[in-house]
Amino acid sequence: MADRPFNVRSATLADVAMLIELRAHLLDGTDASYSARTPTEQARWRAAYRSWLTGTLGTNDSVQVFAAEHRESGQVVGCATGIIDARAPSSANLNGLSGWVQSVVVAPQWRSRGAARQLMQQLLRWFDNREVTTVVLQATADSQGLYRALGFEPSHERLLIRQEARG
Repeated sequence: MADRPFNVRSATLADVAMLIELRAHLLDGTDASYSARTPTEQARWRAAYRSWLTGTLGTNDSVQVFAAEHRESGQVVGCATGIIDARAPSSANLNGLSGWVQSVVVAPQWRSRGAARQLMQQLLRWFDNREVTTVVLQATADSQGLYRALGFEPSHERLLIRQEARG
């Protein structure tokens, strides 16, 4: 473990500003449907995310945010969020617990050094410790190799989204 350049730990309130900056790599100016396209939209999601983080970190057992911290500098260089959702049981998921992975992001200058893999491994252990056997995520083209190596496969299910603009 000492040979790994990153320490993965639970995020704290002291990490909130960096978590927002990391998530901006996913939410600001990308071609994703959930991307913020204007400075006003960017400010709105940042404020809402800050409020969500400050109300969630360390207080909600169904949510875990991990931070990848560079061992030498102490700088937070990546993060990943896991959310447990209780759904109706199915033949593939008898306890109904579903894990949702969100916002796995590593700062561009630290990519391809193992931080995302370490974050995901820790997140998958967290899910496993809570008996969550079904875990879902949305992958970018660049991240599909990592997720496939960790056992994720395309679902081939049709996902439809209804997203209303709220003022």
